[in-house]
Amino acid sequence: MHRKQGFLVMLLMTAVVVLMGACAGEIGPEGPQGPAGAQGPPGPAGTQGAQGLPGPAGLDGLSYTPPAFIGSEACAECHQDIYDAFSLSGHPYILNAVANGEAPEYPFSEVRNPPDGYTWDDISYVIGGYNWKAQFIDQNGNLITGADENATTQFNLPNDILDVSGEWAAYHAGEEPSYDCGTCHTTGYSPIGDQGGLDGIAGSWAFSGVQCEECHNAGSEHAENPIVIRPDIDRDAEACTACHARGTLDEISAADGFIQHHDQYGDLYQSKHLVLDCVTCHDPHTGVVQLREADLPTVRTNCEDCHFAEAQYEAGHNEIGGVDCIDCHMPRLIENAASDVAMFTGDMRSHVMLINPTQIAQFSEDGTVLPQISLDFACRSCHNANGRGVEVSDEQLISLAVGYHTPPVETAVSEPTVNSEEAP
Repeated sequence: MHRKQGFLVMLLMTAVVVLMGACAGEIGPEGPQGPAGAQGPPGPAGTQGAQGLPGPAGLDGLSYTPPAFIGSEACAECHQDIYDAFSLSGHPYILNAVANGEAPEYPFSEVRNPPDGYTWDDISYVIGGYNWKAQFIDQNGNLITGADENATTQFNLPNDILDVSGEWAAYHAGEEPSYDCGTCHTTGYSPIGDQGGLDGIAGSWAFSGVQCEECHNAGSEHAENPIVIRPDIDRDAEACTACHARGTLDEISAADGFIQHHDQYGDLYQSKHLVLDCVTCHDPHTGVVQLREADLPTVRTNCEDCHFAEAQYEAGHNEIGGVDCIDCHMPRLIENAASDVAMFTGDMRSHVMLINPTQIAQFSEDGTVLPQISLDFACRSCHNANGRGVEVSDEQLISLAVGYHTPPVETAVSEPTVNSEEAP
């Protein structure tokens, strides 16, 4: 009985295998690869490998040495004529080192002594001393000002126009300011350091005074290769404004009835002559003083070169009183060192030039400089009790000025007779 059951089981299994084989058939070709699955999580990082061998050295880089300041005497080796004229101008003397306890030397000027109580051994630098005034820096680098309001530490040089023979005046008495004017008074200025180790001096510089390289840039490369490396030459008026302007150009610094300091471009900025560059009229290598001393024209061009009709119309005024264009249109409205308030006369000429014939005062009530020249300065430096002209009231002056500034319809044009032998 058991044998029959075992046989039947084997027969049944054989049948199942046969049936399965018959259903499976042959294996077909492999289908296309399915899309990649999502990235699995990263495995653990391996250990740091050993340092590899160094690679070969790279090519040498280009070395660069910035140009250096070499001094005006080096420039003179090729530009002797320019240097000779420049050395007589005021630019190099705007700051002067005191060496061996001796006073600096100036063309056309002399500063014999330091302030009372000081010797030249106590002075490290003299600020200025050419034509207008001199101030002094002590051996700590501080400006010498004196202890109280009676101290006189600024020397105003002689001035024939103001009848000043040379006198001492107060300068910020009671203060002890450091010297921080190197940006305009030196060549190659840097705000880093203290020149000569003097704590009172802010910054350092290559040379004292405004030398050739302050305008033309450091000259070592030009000296080594003058054909390839040219010096900077900037004739734009903005090159001068770096020093010949104070504060913003739309504001003029004024006090005590005069424009203060070297603010020539500030007042030029107020006028139509703004379109002119400073070098149109002035040679920066000669300045004005040395030309005046040599009895030479102080400007490159004259007023009548552009304003020839006005020059002819004004010839009568010139012949009567020896009045030149600049006497009215460039009055001495600036006080650099000295002034005479009663005579409406400072020691430097203005560059505003345009006269308002209806304006008496030059300053508003708050002291602001008005944008045109007033009759006080255009006329009253002569037309006052001590001047060359007849003193007149405000009303008379306005009436005369308004009428005088209305030229006739027909103006004959001939050779100008205006003589511009004098400038600021």
